[in-house]
Amino acid sequence: MRTIKLGTSALEVPVIAVGCMRINSLDKTQAERFVQGSLELGANFFDHADIYGGGQCEEIFADAIHMSDDVREKIILQSKCGIRKGMFDFSKEHILDSVDQILQRLRTDYLDVLLLHRPDTLVEPDEVAEAFDKLESSGKVRHFGVSNQTPMQIQLLKKSVKQPLVANQLQLSITNASMIANGFNVNMANSSAVDRDGGILDFCRLNDITIQPWSPFQYGFFEGVFLGNEKFPELNLKIDEIAAKYNVSNTTIAIAWLLRHPANMQPVTGTMNLERLSDCAKASDIKLTREEWYAIFLAAGNILP
Repeated sequence: MRTIKLGTSALEVPVIAVGCMRINSLDKTQAERFVQGSLELGANFFDHADIYGGGQCEEIFADAIHMSDDVREKIILQSKCGIRKGMFDFSKEHILDSVDQILQRLRTDYLDVLLLHRPDTLVEPDEVAEAFDKLESSGKVRHFGVSNQTPMQIQLLKKSVKQPLVANQLQLSITNASMIANGFNVNMANSSAVDRDGGILDFCRLNDITIQPWSPFQYGFFEGVFLGNEKFPELNLKIDEIAAKYNVSNTTIAIAWLLRHPANMQPVTGTMNLERLSDCAKASDIKLTREEWYAIFLAAGNILP
């Protein structure tokens, strides 16, 4: 699979990240088959979070991959922390405790990447900096990033944090593309002109922060997938037409649409179906034309001024 540099780091990562939020829906045999199949596809970057399955997903993954020193050298592990019941918590104590528990569940000594999950408005950047320094010096975390954060929230962290923030995991799909649509509607009096993201797309490009689109097939907030959905007839017609041209599935084209963007994104899949993951991986080899990219964008109901 094609690889990219993660942010400003030297870490080479596949352009597709395997999201493990739903791995607890598989039995032991299924989980082993899925993880092994992922590796055979070249998809060795696995995305976790301490809240997925209440931590169970990380444990299931470690069992499924038969974690050992040899196995650990062949994979890239990312996890997230900061979401607690009824609150968000970026305190030094919670970050350090969360990472220790994550490492224990994953049966490893280190994370390649740690992301701070949804923003904590009570964050003290100096505390985050202390936690990151301790995690880095101890070797427990090698790279750091954020999730669902605006440019100013990232800048606030960078006031104290010395480590590069290499990734920002953001909800983005063909039908959830406000951060893209906003860029077309400068000085326009329409809903797409409303900047809901603080210019995060251009900010990440300017600062070499890799955007990791999550829920790349969803519309709304976990309302369902747009592929094959009767709510999006024009979009599906256009995607199917382009998929036929390249002799691939509609899944492949949906991911290829994200990969075509020059921001060098790394979509995070959520499927536990190996065939569908394989279709996602095939997008690595497809570069949509400018005409095809825009045709899909417009078919999703977007309007160019």
